[in-house]
Amino acid sequence: MRILAKTVFWFVAISVGLTVLYRFVPPPVTVTMLVDGNGITKDWQPLSRIDRNMVAAAIAAEDGKFCTHNGFDTTAIEKAFERNAAGGRLRGGSTISQQTAKNVFLWQGDGWTRYLRKGLEVWFTFLIEHLWDKRRIMEIYLNVAETGIGTYGVEAGAQRYWGQSASNLTTIEAGRMAAALPSPKTRSVKSPSGFTRRYGNTIAARIGTVKTQGLDSCVYD
Repeated sequence: MRILAKTVFWFVAISVGLTVLYRFVPPPVTVTMLVDGNGITKDWQPLSRIDRNMVAAAIAAEDGKFCTHNGFDTTAIEKAFERNAAGGRLRGGSTISQQTAKNVFLWQGDGWTRYLRKGLEVWFTFLIEHLWDKRRIMEIYLNVAETGIGTYGVEAGAQRYWGQSASNLTTIEAGRMAAALPSPKTRSVKSPSGFTRRYGNTIAARIGTVKTQGLDSCVYD
């Protein structure tokens, strides 16, 4: 019991300490980056240098309730649970906050480790929602998310696909990058076809709605 108590104490202390630290400094590297055999290409940019179209595209594609939930979208989680219980391929209901927690502090992985990760993901999501603000969550998400093979963050992605900064993305470019985020190693961004192209165009069309309805207001107010 004494060893268990010490383990829990140090886990809480270190996880809280890292979360507070990352409130002010960029995470230098993630587990996903370290195990990526394709190398690491990244270029951290403050949110002020990332086009608002990219923020809106991420919200439109990944988490329409980003500004109103506390880190967890219970409706999406319930729907995902129902789909998974019915059989077929497992699908999640993760918010941008949950994905940020996973990308920064944890690992990807499948099998039994996925369930361990999900439990830890709840803890780290709770921490970032209480120790960071929504703007910081979005800023870190857009800088650590995998945007292509060996490519991390939207700045590195924009440079790779269009040879330009993420500070000047069109709605189509932002939409297509957001469409590839769930599977960046298999979905083409620059010359998409089929589902990725259609989904990217749908996201691009939703960007205006995100802005006019203030779904990104917590990032900019």
